[in-house]
Amino acid sequence: MECVMSKDYYVYIMTNKSRTLYTGVTNDLMRRVYEHKNKLIKGFTSKYNIQFPVYYESTSIIHVALEREKQIKGLLRSKKIALIDSMNHEWKDLSEEWFVDGSSILSEEKNH
Repeated sequence: MECVMSKDYYVYIMTNKSRTLYTGVTNDLMRRVYEHKNKLIKGFTSKYNIQFPVYYESTSIIHVALEREKQIKGLLRSKKIALIDSMNHEWKDLSEEWFVDGSSILSEEKNH
């Protein structure tokens, strides 16, 4: 019997202090947020100082993640705000809560 490892893909929205929005997709959310926060990738997020993840969702199917990213990017700004508000009404930096006692909350979610 062949064992197939499941991989998670994340569609996320990040913002800055002016609430400029950026939507992306990745297979490693913590690494990607780190790259955005530290401006390791030149482009929109470094230019506009996009630093705060305020929304994310996950799937194990890359095609679903890519389609969802495209769908979110096509939404009106008001719909994107409603989506963020549904998960994170205060627009807190979600990455501040990702580590508890040295373990990743995202890793714990995978195991449940």
